[in-house]
Amino acid sequence: MIYEDLAAVGRLTIQVISPEGTIKDERTIKNLVVDTGKTFIAASMLKTTSNSPAAMTHMAIGTNATAAAAGDTALGSEVGTRVTFSPAASNASNVVTYVGTFLPNNPATSQGLQEAGIFNASSGGTMLCRTTFAVVNKDPADTLAITWTITINAP
Repeated sequence: MIYEDLAAVGRLTIQVISPEGTIKDERTIKNLVVDTGKTFIAASMLKTTSNSPAAMTHMAIGTNATAAAAGDTALGSEVGTRVTFSPAASNASNVVTYVGTFLPNNPATSQGLQEAGIFNASSGGTMLCRTTFAVVNKDPADTLAITWTITINAP
């Protein structure tokens, strides 16, 4: 008998770093791989050089605390400018890691962040996953670093 049940699960670590380089806040949070993310993963198995989907390339943050739901396609209240992964996404075995850094003045005003997401475009695009969390305060002078790990595994 063959039994196989794949699951896509994610976890992210958020760090708020002061201008002096000290970590002001750090937390690790589970996330939800949304329906569009699961469709993206499946469609990626059919990818050629001429078809979709485009690779995941950007991370976004927002201020909406509404719980993540499978049908989400965007953040509830995105703020600042999406950042490209730096360095580029890396993978090992069944794990993909994305690292995004929101530099000072992104966003330009103090924000009580409560959500984050991964997308395949600098605006709009397909959302792979979304998470919400207790307020993380980012002042304009702070840097926000997010390391996001997606694991494909059998439960």
